[in-house]
Amino acid sequence: MVKVEDIKTITVVGAGTMGHGIAEVAAMAGYKVYLVDIKQEILDRALEKIKWSLSKLYEKGILRETVDSVMSRITTVVNLNPDGSYTEEFAKILAETDFMIEAIIERIDLKQQLFAFADKHAPPHAILATNTSSLPITEIAAATNRPENVVGMHFFNPPPLMPLVEIIRGEKTSDETVEVTVALAKKFGKQPVVVKKDVPGFIVNRILGRFINTACHIVHKGLATIEEVDATVKYILGLPMGVFELSDYSGIDVFYYVFTAMKERGFNITPCPLLKEKFEKKEYGMKTGKGFYTYPEPGKYVRPKIPKELAGKVDPVLLLAPAVNEAAWLLENDVATKEDIDKAVKLGLGWPKGVFEFADEYGIDKIVEALNKLKTDLGLEEMEPQPLLLKMVEEGRLGRKTGKGFYEYGEVEEIKKKTILVRIEKPIAWVILNRPKKLNALSPELLKELGETLDELEDNPDVRVVILKGEGRAFSAGADVTAFAGVTPIDIAKFSRRFQELTLKMQFYTKPIIAALHGYVLGGGLEIAMSTDIRIAAEGTMLGQPEINLGFIPGAGGTQRLPRLIPRGHAKLLIYTGDMIPAEEAYKLGLVEKVVPPERLEQEARALALKLAEKPPLALMAAKYAIEYGLESNIWAGLALEAHLFGLLFSTEDVIEGVTAFLEKRKPKFKGR
Repeated sequence: MVKVEDIKTITVVGAGTMGHGIAEVAAMAGYKVYLVDIKQEILDRALEKIKWSLSKLYEKGILRETVDSVMSRITTVVNLNPDGSYTEEFAKILAETDFMIEAIIERIDLKQQLFAFADKHAPPHAILATNTSSLPITEIAAATNRPENVVGMHFFNPPPLMPLVEIIRGEKTSDETVEVTVALAKKFGKQPVVVKKDVPGFIVNRILGRFINTACHIVHKGLATIEEVDATVKYILGLPMGVFELSDYSGIDVFYYVFTAMKERGFNITPCPLLKEKFEKKEYGMKTGKGFYTYPEPGKYVRPKIPKELAGKVDPVLLLAPAVNEAAWLLENDVATKEDIDKAVKLGLGWPKGVFEFADEYGIDKIVEALNKLKTDLGLEEMEPQPLLLKMVEEGRLGRKTGKGFYEYGEVEEIKKKTILVRIEKPIAWVILNRPKKLNALSPELLKELGETLDELEDNPDVRVVILKGEGRAFSAGADVTAFAGVTPIDIAKFSRRFQELTLKMQFYTKPIIAALHGYVLGGGLEIAMSTDIRIAAEGTMLGQPEINLGFIPGAGGTQRLPRLIPRGHAKLLIYTGDMIPAEEAYKLGLVEKVVPPERLEQEARALALKLAEKPPLALMAAKYAIEYGLESNIWAGLALEAHLFGLLFSTEDVIEGVTAFLEKRKPKFKGR
């Protein structure tokens, strides 16, 4: 068996889209490369593309040597005679090959024919790898007398830029072969993941297949539109492209062939009729000018217009759950580790988080609920939740909200005070107004406890974002007027001042505060909500300043903050009439930033909080101060403050980390220093 340090010569068979990219990667890594295909014209075009790609990398400073020096390491070889037999030249270069990577078309008969020939002519120590995306490694290896030396090495398009390589073990692939292939991938500058069992679709295509196919079924059943799905995928889940946008870009025909091949080999999938319909009409997407979207001309890609306001019209958990279910199957059947599965979707698909990280964030219980709903609504048995997910729900391992899911996050700390509940799920804290029988009416005691709680959380280094919500049927129906019986005007003035001090504390708090609103958000409840940074409201929430109906006016900042958030006339209308408005109208006015279905309020608030918690704490604080203090002064003072804070941030460790992570193309880890 060859050792990775002994590999000198690499032969890449197939000079198409993937093959020439793999040859380029190998040559950039310093190896002598033979690039092989059936015609010289194909090879000449491949060399032109490699040279163009290398030139671009050189211009960007990624390539550390000259284009010509890399090109000098690539030699082209024609491997077929006119009668279809392999050439003597091909046999000769195989004889000096240490590692072969096959990248020909996805036909099992042609791959087996090639591997049988390579087995006959390559030296005994040589490893024979296939770049197949869907065909079994074991079937390909069966054509050789060295199945232990045959392995899958699945690159992603384009190979010079995409960091992921799936290393797939066939039934007889040796540990040594896997180890050498992993080491070679690293020498190529790639990040390998190991697929321990030869299953159809490996990791990425199984998860992507489930994700695309389910979204397609949801649209086919009329449960959502194409644009609603894509808007939710892009703007809520944060994926680089919408499901249907990606299908058009990559080619509907490509996905159709891959999914069909996977199904033929045992992947439990019910192909979506829409995909088949588009395939049969030859509406493949961008390449034909029409797919799920329409393009100006065939082959010319223009991003489809996907309205952001449609995001959330479909529950993101419904789209995500089947992918999680598939990932759970891979984990439960020991196909790959959870770390490799998450790495694969992040590096191979460009997801901002791993599939298990998403699951922990939204909640394993919610994933299971979504799968059961899909099973009923779509009539698909393949949506049956995996035993692993059911076991996790039964054991209370629900993800971040319980401190343990696929990953561990530390114990969830719960603190119960007289009128406030605090739940700390590092790095976020939930502060819950807890007078549900009184609709969380604001008493002096509650306001005092709320202020003290915020002080405690501000000093807690494990908390980066605070979410404020109400227990029971309302966020808060306002001040508890029954607590003010027999008080004097001066007592009320003091109460108002102290209440205002609390709202000012929230407005200028050093950490972001998100308000999760539901039921009634009235009077003092709305004044508290307006003091937070971002407000998310459940559908059906009613908001208002009804104080005028009791003979007084808002006393905790309502007359000042409301006209700063919405047009002055509308603010006066709400305060003068005391009328309530629904969340949807509040959104149009700018009083709330988002309106979601009630059952998704908590998950939306948590998702946003976790997103903010990943940002640099000092920069968040500086941005908040610049905005809040700037708006309370004039533009000259505001600009001066912004410049001062901008300059100060450049002295922080977080800026160094942010810039370093950007250059290293990794996710930054900010510490607030």
